[in-house]
Amino acid sequence: MSQTRPNSVAQPHNAMAQSTVNYVGDHIEPSLYRNGKLGVRRDQSGSDVPLAESTDPSAAHAPAPVVLRNGRTAEPKMNLRLNGFEMRPRPSLPIDYYSFSDTVNKYYRDCENAVKEATGARWVFAFDHNLRSKSGNSKLKRQADAAEGRQGLVQGPARVVHGDYTLRSAPDRLRQLGEPPKANDTLKDILGDKPLLPPEVLAAATAPEGRWGLINVWRNIADTPVQAYPLACTNAKTFKKNELVTFEIHYNDRIGENYFAKYNPNHEWYLYPHLTRDEILLLKQWDSAGTLAKSGGRVADADGSVDSPSTFSFHSAIDQPPPPGAPDRESMEVRCVVIYDPPQPSSKL
Repeated sequence: MSQTRPNSVAQPHNAMAQSTVNYVGDHIEPSLYRNGKLGVRRDQSGSDVPLAESTDPSAAHAPAPVVLRNGRTAEPKMNLRLNGFEMRPRPSLPIDYYSFSDTVNKYYRDCENAVKEATGARWVFAFDHNLRSKSGNSKLKRQADAAEGRQGLVQGPARVVHGDYTLRSAPDRLRQLGEPPKANDTLKDILGDKPLLPPEVLAAATAPEGRWGLINVWRNIADTPVQAYPLACTNAKTFKKNELVTFEIHYNDRIGENYFAKYNPNHEWYLYPHLTRDEILLLKQWDSAGTLAKSGGRVADADGSVDSPSTFSFHSAIDQPPPPGAPDRESMEVRCVVIYDPPQPSSKL
């Protein structure tokens, strides 16, 4: 193993490097379900105010050192089914990622196809996206043709260890996608009052033998490889259930939830150095066949069968200053809902 200096991000030929990510501190109690103790109220512009009885989320963060394994060279290779993420080559479309219209009308279709190819799922529907850029966020930049409000707003890199859904919010989101879109939904102006998921698709997902999931397609949209605040992912099979903390996001028309995590040195972190515009990261945000999901929270992915699917992968932007002169990170993640044809004995995911 090549030697790296502390607090350095892995380079293409390094096997490992050390860095820092933000977990939640020991003073925050674990929770698989919402309890009002950690959360925010979020308005249409994306601004957050801590819930009245909640710990301020910024005061909950606790930086911790982690070892970053190089995902490009690591053996065995991480994969979506077992570990919750994987990197794939995927040439960028000739579109403007800062165009809301190009994103939802062209790029969403490409993401759906990429997820179908990776999973073998019968149905994939893209339904939301986030643009991230530190400089864009500081200038309140947005996709020029997006509707007023949160749609198309450029956010900063998410520098906290998190998963996008929980035991409660993942099924809630699936159900909501089978209902008329709400004001905060990205596709509201396109779908009108028509649900994204047709009734027969929602029925297949929620049937006793049904299987569904939520997967993000993450892409660098800049012309240069990622150097600033790169995204790192965790092996889902290294997290215990008493390390999960529910973070609540109260919108005007619904309540969303993320999982934050408490630190454990046994967590395995992976980074794909210098991701280019022609590569994508697939991040599993939920899998109804995962050990944690299937057991209703009784058994963590780390304690399930070695061959069972993972439920989701924690991830975070690396929280350290970028190298001098590094270009700003510009990235997009597109959220997709995935539904399988039962039974799936030969499913890839």
